[in-house]
Amino acid sequence: MTTNNRITNLFNIEYPIIQAGMIWNSGWRLASAMANSGGLGLIGAGSMYPSVLLEHIQKCKKATDKPFGVNVPMLYPDLEEIIDIIVKEGVKIVFTSAGNPKTYTEYLKSHGITVVHVVSSVKFALKAQEAGVDAIVAEGFEAGGHNGREETTTFTLIPMVKQQISIPLIAAGGIATGRGMLAAMVLGADGVQIGSRFVASEESSAHRAFKEAVINSKDGDTVLTLKELAPVRLLKNKFYESLVDLYRANPTPEDLKNHLGRGRAKRGMFEGDLEEGELEIGQIAGLIDEIKPVSEIVKEILSEFESAKKEVALL
Repeated sequence: MTTNNRITNLFNIEYPIIQAGMIWNSGWRLASAMANSGGLGLIGAGSMYPSVLLEHIQKCKKATDKPFGVNVPMLYPDLEEIIDIIVKEGVKIVFTSAGNPKTYTEYLKSHGITVVHVVSSVKFALKAQEAGVDAIVAEGFEAGGHNGREETTTFTLIPMVKQQISIPLIAAGGIATGRGMLAAMVLGADGVQIGSRFVASEESSAHRAFKEAVINSKDGDTVLTLKELAPVRLLKNKFYESLVDLYRANPTPEDLKNHLGRGRAKRGMFEGDLEEGELEIGQIAGLIDEIKPVSEIVKEILSEFESAKKEVALL
């Protein structure tokens, strides 16, 4: 595929493919493997204490000489310390999410950092552009993890956002293959961000049991829930069934928060508790059936992208 477009030029990478910075999945091994495969790898700071993030950044710098970035969910504590570490360590790319893009964009850019913000609607895409970000990730509600309340699908979100913004656009949500990548770019995306497919990679920091659950899942096995707190898409399991029972009693947000407790995502994805853990993954998991090294996954995506492009040209 052509390696000269707005996303590859922005990040100085070979292919317009970004590995999402997912909590409990995206450590330095995954980010560096993605960088070494020609895409952009992201360390997921959302599940890291500042000291842990510092360690992952330093290890990633030793494992690759290619560009990589850090994903920073802005609703987590220690935000100021995390931003300070990113600046001091010379990280050149930051993806922000779950918060106001105005908070740190100007500060990060003043330190020569490229800033990208994740949105789930046209409204927030425009706010992010106004805040001065360099690119936008528009994520449909097919995506795993925390999600937009609007429940807009990627297929409709991308062309609507494309119509309203002038900066580079990255599509996310429900993309795991070359065909999905081509579809997103036909709809107006300059590149794609892929999460779930890289959860089921050898280099992902997720527990092996969670990876196995992902590749064994089928369509209909994920659900968007906990909308009263922060909408999250996860695999159905015993914990999810307990939520279904709780919803029958018309719970308050406080009831849901107490039931969720602390550390349930870590328990599920990082520690491998498939019964009581929170197993965050996208709808596209039903199409993922093998755990592979990142380099192989990227090669497969690129090969399928080229094949699909040729097939479309014949229509």
